[in-house]
Amino acid sequence: MELFKYMEKYDYEQVVLCQDEASGLKAIIVIHDTTIGPALGGVRMWTYASEEEALEDALRLARGMTYKNAAAGLNLGGGKTVIIGDPKKDKNEEMFRAFGRFVQGLNGRYITAEDVGTTEEDMDLIHLETEYVTGVSPTTSGSSGNPSPVTAYGVYRGMKAAAKEAFGTDSLEGRTVAVQGVGNVAFALCRYLHEEGAKLIVTDINEQAVQRAVEEFGAEAVGINDIYGVEADIYAPCALGATINDETIPQLKAKVIAGSANNQLKTPEHGDRIHEMGIVYAPDYIINAGGVINVADELDGYNEERAMRKVEKIYDTIEKVISISKRDGIPTYAAADRLAEERIANLAKSRRQFLRNGKDILAKR
Repeated sequence: MELFKYMEKYDYEQVVLCQDEASGLKAIIVIHDTTIGPALGGVRMWTYASEEEALEDALRLARGMTYKNAAAGLNLGGGKTVIIGDPKKDKNEEMFRAFGRFVQGLNGRYITAEDVGTTEEDMDLIHLETEYVTGVSPTTSGSSGNPSPVTAYGVYRGMKAAAKEAFGTDSLEGRTVAVQGVGNVAFALCRYLHEEGAKLIVTDINEQAVQRAVEEFGAEAVGINDIYGVEADIYAPCALGATINDETIPQLKAKVIAGSANNQLKTPEHGDRIHEMGIVYAPDYIINAGGVINVADELDGYNEERAMRKVEKIYDTIEKVISISKRDGIPTYAAADRLAEERIANLAKSRRQFLRNGKDILAKR
């Protein structure tokens, strides 16, 4: 990879390589854009096949966080970290504390959080070395804990907005929702849907998770590859990415796609295809922003009621995306990008004046 050429193409600000021999830490911190505010994005731990693959993932995810945070109305930019290693075998206290010191060294330009392969307990270790971390244990003052239930609520709200566009009403009572994946976020989503009277069809590679949904919500279980073609009003991808692709699109009978998974479209062309088919697509980084909205509230001293009010507005954001889609004659995935880009551009114009942090000045007196 020609790193600087890639950074210039997508306007990245900073890439930081972090190494600590004693703990085995090998991490890549990417800061994509801080126009709106400091970069917020989680730390992912994964067994990457190569260092280049890890770098590419960090770059892609950081840019995605810029768009997610901007579209969610947060005063935050986008960043991400990947730690190279097996989260089941390679973790240790020293690793996360060393990473915390690297984050502290960025002096607030980057704020980290939980992501794939990391946990609330890991955030607690990072917090021992830096204040620039969210999602620590609720016992810590001003923290929100596990963001999964809040993410689920945001998906539920966004699904209702998409349903309103497709069916003329946002009521999900009597609607059939095909949920792919029944992990922490999706299970909480199923509870919201069940309580409103929706019928659930579920699948997951974890048979125990499926059985739990069957027992608690009366869901119908189907095979992993059968979920795409079931008779359903809404398809909710809540597991792997890229499930909207050449093989699955011809099978879809749903009029709405709305779920918590990241990178649901295998390529932008697949977003074009479902748009042409008249399927209402709730873009993934818009509808699954509840978790980041929740942890971002910690930066003002966490207030659950205030955070949930912000998450409720995902409904309004989906409506804005649909409105831009109609206004500009573009698919909703492109409309979501346009929403984020317009906000960044508008704020960039108004942030030309130099303003030093007043707290820093007062602290030196």
